[in-house]
Amino acid sequence: MLDVDVQVKPELSAHDQELVRLIAMVARGNEHALGDLYDQTSPYVYGLACRVLNDPMLAEEVTMDVYMQVWRQAGQFDQKRGKPIVWLTVLVRSRAIDRLRSGQKERDRCQSLDTIEDAPATKANPEESSAYREQRRVLQQALASLTSDQRSVIELAYFGGLTQREIAQHIGEPLGTVKTRVRLGMMKLRMILGPLEEGLIS
Repeated sequence: MLDVDVQVKPELSAHDQELVRLIAMVARGNEHALGDLYDQTSPYVYGLACRVLNDPMLAEEVTMDVYMQVWRQAGQFDQKRGKPIVWLTVLVRSRAIDRLRSGQKERDRCQSLDTIEDAPATKANPEESSAYREQRRVLQQALASLTSDQRSVIELAYFGGLTQREIAQHIGEPLGTVKTRVRLGMMKLRMILGPLEEGLIS
């Protein structure tokens, strides 16, 4: 397990030493360190996910899943067992293979639309209405948990309809900064809303 006051091995390259330090800071709960780690390693993570999945959209989802896992498990990184990029490679391959398997299971479960009977439309009962209100409350709380910078770029992107490049011009920040804020904000939302989503699916 990673000691957050880790002394980095001198034989590591300067880049690897920087990644080890960032992971140690992430283990402390430092969101800015996660952003820096994302900026430095996400092209590799996304590229590997793309090669495994051969699907850019799925690779994007896996990339977000990987950094969510890094956020939760950074303290488990052990530099004695390999370099940071090796650890990330293991996480990417595991996530991507899981996605391939789950995708195959989903395809196996799919039925032809011709065989699906139309279900009668029904009005929401009081219990369902209460569930919807609870879901809205959780969503509002999730948005409130973001930093103001993260919340503003997500609102501009998803409610204002702006591209990330347009957001960067609008707020006067570099495009890379905007991308990082969106990624970190979405990762936090997925961590908070994951249980809610599972409840909707089950």
